Amino acid sequence: MNEKVGCAAAGLVFLVIVASCFPSKEDKGEPWAEPTPTVTVTATETVEVEATETVEVEVTVTATETVQETVSSGSGSTNREPAPPAPQPAPAAEYYENCAAARAAGATPIYEGQPGYGRHLDRDGDGVGCEWG
Repeated sequence: MNEKVGCAAAGLVFLVIVASCFPSKEDKGEPWAEPTPTVTVTATETVEVEATETVEVEVTVTATETVQETVSSGSGSTNREPAPPAPQPAPAAEYYENCAAARAAGATPIYEGQPGYGRHLDRDGDGVGCEWG
């Protein structure tokens, strides 16, 4: 029987030695609590952005005036006068077969847009018909 007690005692000593090799949670300073759910809070902010663009535009208007100059050779003075007005347009129903007919009617030169103007009267295509002779 001493053998059985000695064997049991040796087994118990073995278990104590083996158990002491594996530290418990209490030995690590950790509590034996069950895991708890984690609470997460998310904050969202909406920001409105308004973008505008300002563009400056500079407009330049140029007006020209036709001026006719007469220079006297003796006195050295200059006399500026406005250009003569365009000739009076021919009546709307006018049609000139050629420049001789337009000249005979006293309608030359004939400007593009005036009654009686036609491409056949404008040799160089500059918008002025029957401008020669």
